[in-house]
Amino acid sequence: MTGIQVDPRDRRPIYEQLIANIRDLVLRGTLGPDEQMPSVRALAAELAINPNTIQKAYAELERQGVIYSSPGRGSFVCPDPTAMRRAEQAKRLAALWEDLREAHRFGFSRAEVEEILDEIWRDEHDPN
Repeated sequence: MTGIQVDPRDRRPIYEQLIANIRDLVLRGTLGPDEQMPSVRALAAELAINPNTIQKAYAELERQGVIYSSPGRGSFVCPDPTAMRRAEQAKRLAALWEDLREAHRFGFSRAEVEEILDEIWRDEHDPN
């Protein structure tokens, strides 16, 4: 089991789900630097989807610098995801700022926002 998943109920095309899922696994460190990706054939069999779909997702991930291919060896996670992680953090921080501004405009108090943040941190760091 690779941790790579697709949801047939999701409205996004499967290759877009694969791209998003693999990017997320790399950004979270679940797929580590230089870790070998499953072969197109193996992942297609595991997920029961067309190998061309996997190939399309891998090609886009390579274009984005998330993975690289080595002829005859396969595809691997980029050796240093730091730049990708920074870009993703900047994008998410901008979205968070906008969401917080909207929450403020809709009357959320600072205490309510802090309570939500505390709950998120508690859920993320609770060992149970």
